Amino acid sequence: MARTGKNTWSLFLLLLAGIVLGSFIAQLTSGISALSWLSFGRTFGLDTPLTLDLGVLILTFGLKIKFTIASIIGIVIAAIIYRLL
Repeated sequence: MARTGKNTWSLFLLLLAGIVLGSFIAQLTSGISALSWLSFGRTFGLDTPLTLDLGVLILTFGLKIKFTIASIIGIVIAAIIYRLL
């Protein structure tokens, strides 16, 4: 029996593509004075990575996420595309 409907993986991939393209656009427009507002955003995460030294194995954990106006616009456009498909 074939499963119909939208796939959650396609939503995840579309949102990820929207974030990446939005971040790329934010970097491109950061030097243009009229479009510099697209690169405004916040960074969340760890400033210094956490290190776990087990003697034989050393694990380093770190995560930093930067949200910009352009990446939020990319997420919204990706959600609209998902709803239209």
